[in-house]
Amino acid sequence: MIRSDNHVHTSFSTDSDTPMEAMVQRGIELGLDSVCFTDHIDYDFPDTGNGVEFLFEMEPYFEMLSFLQGKYPQFEIRRGVELGLKPDLAQRCNVLIQTHPFDFVIGSTHLVDDTDPYYPSFWEQFSEKDGIRRYYEITMENIRTDTKFDVYGHIDYIIRYTPTQQKNKAQGIIDEAYMDRCFRDSSDMIDEILRLLLAKGKGIEVNTAGIKYGLGHTNPQEKVLKRYRELGGEIITVGSDAHETKHLAYAFEGIPELLRKCGFRYYTEFRKRKPEMIPL
Repeated sequence: MIRSDNHVHTSFSTDSDTPMEAMVQRGIELGLDSVCFTDHIDYDFPDTGNGVEFLFEMEPYFEMLSFLQGKYPQFEIRRGVELGLKPDLAQRCNVLIQTHPFDFVIGSTHLVDDTDPYYPSFWEQFSEKDGIRRYYEITMENIRTDTKFDVYGHIDYIIRYTPTQQKNKAQGIIDEAYMDRCFRDSSDMIDEILRLLLAKGKGIEVNTAGIKYGLGHTNPQEKVLKRYRELGGEIITVGSDAHETKHLAYAFEGIPELLRKCGFRYYTEFRKRKPEMIPL
């Protein structure tokens, strides 16, 4: 069993209203040993007209983490952040990372040319194939900036929001052929992303929110996880990307077998920015 959720959001993230303590209590109920909170910092997130700004104050964040660790000493609470990366933000992100005592830092691509693929307006600019490839181009640019993250988050995040996937989700369809085509159409770029990460000593995550979003697969899908392992990758964290208590440790029961099938013998937890390999 995976006993640690390493990608968890709370009311410190703009897109969640779940109190941090509620997540701790739910983790204890589920029999987890720990969580790592990774609330959103996305500097310069574009104005979408609804006042969304993915930022929070660091001092109250760390104070709450310390308070809850004191209140629930039997449950390990680790200090993380999910950074929305952009090629022009590397220095700003690195200052944040280097001046705060994080245990774990996720770097993620949420924006493509200042537009989140979550919004239908993104797909007015691109065909699905070209939009996905542009997402991976930006991901490569983000990795090359040398931002000091630990793992790259939900590498194929964009697949959740393509028009085809949104239609499949609405109809309750899990389209394996579509998932395979998405991989084949961009496998060269995925390979380059994985090689760049490995060259920099970075890991990736297996994010179970893809299952929640109706993909029938984690983010990234199994072919990406297997390829990462084939290339020599070993650092792999497991996270639910939960924004509500009901999604904490979502679909974790199938992850050990999934990782073993992809060639892994361990998953990874970070403490004080150091990876620790946990046997599956």
